[in-house]
Amino acid sequence: MGSTNPFNDKFLSLFTMRILPFTLYTLLPIALLSIYFYLLSLTPFPSTELLHSSTIITYHSSLSFSSPSPPIPSPLPSSAVKDSCDYSNGDWIRDMRGPLYNVTTCGTIKESEKCISNGRPDSDYLYWRWKPNQCHLPRFEPNTFLQLISNKHIAFVGDSLARNQLESLLCMLATASTPDLVYRNGPDNKFRRWHFPSHNASFSLYWSPFLVQGVERSNEGPYYNTMYLDLINERWARDVEQMDLVVVSFGHWFLLPSVYYEGASVLGSLNCPDLNHTEIDFYGPLRNVLRTTLNGIIERKGARGNGIDVIVKTLSPDHFEGDWNKGGTCSKTEPYRKEEKQLGGMEAEIRRIEIEEVEAAKVKANEFGGFRFEVLDVTKLALLRPDGHPGPYMNPFPFAKGVPERVQNDCVHWCLPGPIDTWNEIFLEMIKKWEEQPRREE
Repeated sequence: MGSTNPFNDKFLSLFTMRILPFTLYTLLPIALLSIYFYLLSLTPFPSTELLHSSTIITYHSSLSFSSPSPPIPSPLPSSAVKDSCDYSNGDWIRDMRGPLYNVTTCGTIKESEKCISNGRPDSDYLYWRWKPNQCHLPRFEPNTFLQLISNKHIAFVGDSLARNQLESLLCMLATASTPDLVYRNGPDNKFRRWHFPSHNASFSLYWSPFLVQGVERSNEGPYYNTMYLDLINERWARDVEQMDLVVVSFGHWFLLPSVYYEGASVLGSLNCPDLNHTEIDFYGPLRNVLRTTLNGIIERKGARGNGIDVIVKTLSPDHFEGDWNKGGTCSKTEPYRKEEKQLGGMEAEIRRIEIEEVEAAKVKANEFGGFRFEVLDVTKLALLRPDGHPGPYMNPFPFAKGVPERVQNDCVHWCLPGPIDTWNEIFLEMIKKWEEQPRREE
């Protein structure tokens, strides 16, 4: 019979019960950490944009041509991010990077919107960025925009806010490629066309504050506008066949005294007591005008079997403190916080009408196919920027000789650069989404 070794038995028991479990507990975390760092080394880190007291992760578009480095993937599919983003609700946050351009790098800025050059003493209004509540709005990428609209004709149709937005867009795009002014006509060059030879892309501006046929009021003529609500303005509509995308902007002219026609009959008037017409508000005519416009585009394009993209920009509120024609001013130098200023009243109703008519146009366009209608909803974000207008600096150095008794202010249009650049950042995100979801053709 072999004898047992009590030392070996005791050592084996000690090893099994204490040393082996301790060793396993020690090695397991080390192994997990090794696997973690190995996997981490395979994952690219997104770049960050540092904002004042906040950090936002930026995911660069795969369509960017400004850098040869490979694109950085988003943690979610880009279509899912865009589909879930409501760009209309959010807040303005500090962004110390400032705008893409200035008055020395852009030659298309209207003199009355060169606020800094005209003597505006503060520049803080340039250092804010729109932050939607649920998502991230990327910084504008001019090369991406130009690539997406290569070989296309983009038309901005409507009032002076259409011009204001187009001039902002041209300034942003000019940081990547220089456009050529190839056509201009009309008083104050209200009809213009630019061409980007680098991408064979064209941008046209059509002055049509009513969208439909009409006669503008003037100092030499009647004090009221005349609008024919059921007749589209052929000055721009006759060129629809040449257009690939139309951006519609209107609204402010409907607040002025007007006479409205349907067919050959007067429907009513607004603030024209001496004309003995039925007094009506402007909401119905505004709705009719937009319906006439969108239906006219559908009928003209649909009859030829051609589609088109149409964007309706919602009303951007003015910020006059007092009446615009009685010395009203806009002197604030910072944005409102979203809890300070709520959308309501006239601006909310106009926005509602615009959204409803675009939805109705989508239904009608389904009969033909090849159409895409969307709303560029800027009303709420514009409402929060009373600091972004030229104000008295629509004219050069208005206080150079002291404070005059009365100073003209512009509290409707926007300084360039300025908050209106954000509209074009959202515009870019809309056409990026369209690129991923091509229009349905019949």
